Amino acid sequence: MAAKQVPVIALTGHLGAGKTTVLNHLLLRPGARVGVVVNDFGAVNVDAGLVTGQVDTAASIAGGCVCCLEDSGGLDEVLGKLTHPRLRLDAVIVEGSGVAEPLALGRLIRYSGAENVRPGGLVDVVDASAYFDTVDTGVEPPARFAAASLVVINKTDLLPAARRETTIDRISERVRERNRRAHILVTTHGRIDPALVFDAARDHDPENELPLAELSRRQHGRPGHRHAEAVWVPAAGPIDPGNLVDLLESPPDGVYRLKGTVHVDNGRTRRGLTVNLVGHHIHIAPNRAATEEGLVAIGAQLDGDAVEDRLKLALLPLRGAPPARSMRRLARHLRLSK
Repeated sequence: MAAKQVPVIALTGHLGAGKTTVLNHLLLRPGARVGVVVNDFGAVNVDAGLVTGQVDTAASIAGGCVCCLEDSGGLDEVLGKLTHPRLRLDAVIVEGSGVAEPLALGRLIRYSGAENVRPGGLVDVVDASAYFDTVDTGVEPPARFAAASLVVINKTDLLPAARRETTIDRISERVRERNRRAHILVTTHGRIDPALVFDAARDHDPENELPLAELSRRQHGRPGHRHAEAVWVPAAGPIDPGNLVDLLESPPDGVYRLKGTVHVDNGRTRRGLTVNLVGHHIHIAPNRAATEEGLVAIGAQLDGDAVEDRLKLALLPLRGAPPARSMRRLARHLRLSK
C-alpha cells in the first residue's frame, strides 16, 4: 500500500500582516501532529528547548517538529524528511518570509520531488488596515493572489468603524479580480479554525507526548476563532466518476476543502480512490485499502442543505459500467495528481 501523502500548506503574507499569529492559531489544534518550516524560530510561540531545528532528528519529536530553513534551496529535502511515514504527521506548514513570493512558493510545493507530499493549499494573510498602503498600490490587483486558495483578511478591528465594511468589500473585490476562485475569510488577531485548513488524526492530545498544540496552549490559552463547518454524506457503492469530477471542478459555494474515499467500477475491476480538494486544487489517488465510503465538505460558511444535496448527487450509486467519458475525466485527474 502506498504511503500516506501529507498535505503541505504554504502560509504567506506581507511583512506585518499577521501570518505568524495565524500559524500559532493553527498550532492550537488538539491532537494534531504538525511539521512547521519557518525562517525564524523566534516567531513560533513554543518553547524552542522542547522542539528541534534538526530535521534529521525529527523522528524523536512527539506531536510535531519545527525546522528552520533560511532559504528555499533545501525545501525539497526538508519536505521529504517531514513527510516520511515514520513521523506520522498530519500536515506540514511552510511559512514564507514577509518578502516571499507566493506564486514561487506554491510552485515549489506543487512540484516538489518529495514523494509523500500533497499540496494542501496556499493561505495568504493580508493586513486590512494597511492593505492599500503596502500590498495593493497599483492599478492591477496584486499578482500574489493568483496562487492563493484562502485569503485571510486580518486585523479588521484596526479599521475605523465608519469604513470597516466598505474597506473589507474593496479588498475582497481586488482579490476576486485576480482570483475569483480564492476563498476569503475575514478575521481579527489571526483567528482561524485549524479544521478549515487540515485534519488531525485524533481529537485529543496523545498521552505521554508534548505536541506543539499543547505547548502553544500552555502559553496562550485557547483563544476563540470562527469555527469551520462540515457536511458528511456516505456512499452506498461504486459511483459514476463523472459526477465526482463535476463536484470537484465546481464545488458548492463556501466549500474550501472536500475529502473522502469512494469506489468506481469500470465493469471489470473495482477500485478505491482517495479524494482531496483544497480551494480549486484537486488531488485523486488510488486507495486499495479504502473501506468506509463517503465525502465530507468543509468551509467557514456553508448552506448545509445545498451542500448535502450536491454530495448526494455525486455519490449516487451507478449500475453497470460508467460512461467512457467519465473514466477519461477521472484518468486525467489521476495523472495530474501524480
